[in-house]
Amino acid sequence: MRILTDIPDDDVEKLDAFALRRKSSRAALIRDAVKIYLLHNADTKSWIARGAGFWKDRDDIGDAIDYQRALREDRTAYENL
Repeated sequence: MRILTDIPDDDVEKLDAFALRRKSSRAALIRDAVKIYLLHNADTKSWIARGAGFWKDRDDIGDAIDYQRALREDRTAYENL
């Protein structure tokens, strides 16, 4: 959806400078800012609920259970103590 809004000229200049430093577009920064604002101001959800699924599309993070098992593989099993 496209939305028109009035933004003061000095804010647009700062936004453009920030976009240039981040090698991003002005529109992408505004979308990110709106998303962050909505996340931080959501009254109905806890911070845990807001963060749920945040990394769901990451393919560089393995399975949590496999990670725990790898951390513990050098330990003596409880049954063998």
